[in-house]
Amino acid sequence: MAAKGKIPPAPQWDLDSIFPGGSKSVEFKKHREKVKNDLVVTKAMLDKLPTTLEDGNIQQWADFVLKWQAACEDTGLVLSFSGCLASADVSDNEADAIYSEGFVYYSQCEKIGTQFEALAMKQSDEIWGKLVAHPDLVPVRFCLDEIREIARSKMSVELESLALDLSVNGFHAWNQIYDKMAGELRVDFQQDGKTENISMGQLATKFSDPDRKVRHQAFEKMTEGWNSRADLSAMMLNAIGGFRLSLYENRKWDSVMHAPLVASRMQQKTLDTMWKVVARETQRLKPYIEAKKKLLGIDKYKWYDEFAPVGSADKLYAFDDAGDFIVEQSRAFSPHLADFCRMALDKRWIEAEDRAGKRGGGFCSGMGAFRQSRIFMTYAGSYENLLTLAHELGHAYHSHVLKDRPYFATEYPMNLAETASIFSESLVTDAALGACKDPGEKLMLLEQKIQGVYVMFCDLHSRYIFEQQFFAERKKGVVGKDRLSEIMIAAQKEAFGDLLDESGYHPLFWCSKLHFYLTDQPFYNFPYTFGFLFSGGIYDRAKKEGSAFAKKYQALLADTGSMSTEELARKHLDVDLTEEKFWVDAVNLALADVDEFVKLAEQA
Repeated sequence: MAAKGKIPPAPQWDLDSIFPGGSKSVEFKKHREKVKNDLVVTKAMLDKLPTTLEDGNIQQWADFVLKWQAACEDTGLVLSFSGCLASADVSDNEADAIYSEGFVYYSQCEKIGTQFEALAMKQSDEIWGKLVAHPDLVPVRFCLDEIREIARSKMSVELESLALDLSVNGFHAWNQIYDKMAGELRVDFQQDGKTENISMGQLATKFSDPDRKVRHQAFEKMTEGWNSRADLSAMMLNAIGGFRLSLYENRKWDSVMHAPLVASRMQQKTLDTMWKVVARETQRLKPYIEAKKKLLGIDKYKWYDEFAPVGSADKLYAFDDAGDFIVEQSRAFSPHLADFCRMALDKRWIEAEDRAGKRGGGFCSGMGAFRQSRIFMTYAGSYENLLTLAHELGHAYHSHVLKDRPYFATEYPMNLAETASIFSESLVTDAALGACKDPGEKLMLLEQKIQGVYVMFCDLHSRYIFEQQFFAERKKGVVGKDRLSEIMIAAQKEAFGDLLDESGYHPLFWCSKLHFYLTDQPFYNFPYTFGFLFSGGIYDRAKKEGSAFAKKYQALLADTGSMSTEELARKHLDVDLTEEKFWVDAVNLALADVDEFVKLAEQA
């Protein structure tokens, strides 16, 4: 499985089976024309709906919902396909333009939804119950009820429509500009006597280098690159924050957490309980940090040491070998999961080639009515890259489990979106640990596993703290770039404690982390920690029940688009997420390997 030195190039994905020809695809253009026409038809159907729902027009209302659902799914494909093209080639300006076009369609879908919400609110509970009991709508009943409930906390139809128009023509543009800027940002990097001009995505792989000088240079270059864009990034972040606050004020929302919690189908009490337990237990990572410092031969643990490998750090994994390993280790738990991963790999659903001109990061994107996924990443052969591959395949599997559900029932919230991805990481890591006989390799695997805990408990917590403080200050006015860095450092101090040396903070993390600039989902930080711990609880059940749990796991994933987070946990795990017990157990599981890591580190 492992190889030293150079590994074969990782593959590029197949997008032509969706629409051949990329951004110039004739078929893709036809699809966009169809979306445009379908939205006109959908709007006309909505305008013709009787304003009062009655027994005699329930079918008319149901037909509209089905048409609207299809239009939303087709619009999502415009955004996902063009987003894939733009990520794989930052110079593809046509893909960027199509992505902007997709947001226009998305806004139209949302405006149709806003008008429908207003109608839905006016209907009696009795007649609404009859509509959602329609055979074609039963699978999306939860979603329709949710739409009706959310509408109660919104502005008038006219104002909501205006807000959507302004989002397309202004708000979402900040996200696109940031992506474009980040994608085009390049730095000169010196290694092995050569100087290369590399992208931020390529630079990110340097943080896993065993040579601290390489990691330090990567941090310096990242800081240098983002320093040159800090003014622009601060403008974008303030514009995004200001827009949200103005919108929330007009909706009479008294908390910036209203939107992310509604999007997560989750209660504030659940989130507060989770962070309370995490904050209380984070210092139990101290022995891990001290042991890693000794292994690395350093006295100060800094931001760029987070992904430093220990143990058998020189091992590289060819992409095909990594894929085979994930399939093999998944099969013992679930042949269904393993077969899916094999199919995704064989059909080239993954863009993994390490090359210039790609955006940084990784994601999994659905392909609309094709009911397929595409995975984007940059694969350089590290075990961390292998875990990223397993993570994204987990996302794709989640969508695969839902492929026979109506589109509205496949839209699971962002906190549950991390459930299957982190489950797959855990499955692969534990399988690798179980098969490992070499102490050096075992040390490396344990470090990767605990490193994930460190990220979830400290890094993600600091992001959450930062965003809360940023919004609190943004209410009073524009927050300058220097102040943003101060807030970032304060958040890192609170979340990391003394696990991170004071000389090792990352002041420009607010600038370099794309999650802060996502205009479609605020506070995209706590969902990762939630998903990590929630998935850990599920994985613990899987370990205890073995392959018999595989079907239950599928059933849980299948329900993620059809109930609240707390209801899902009660139904499938019989736990109360607002109480500490589940989180204490999950945190204890996450920290269970620290002692073994320390013991192995002492023997190394």
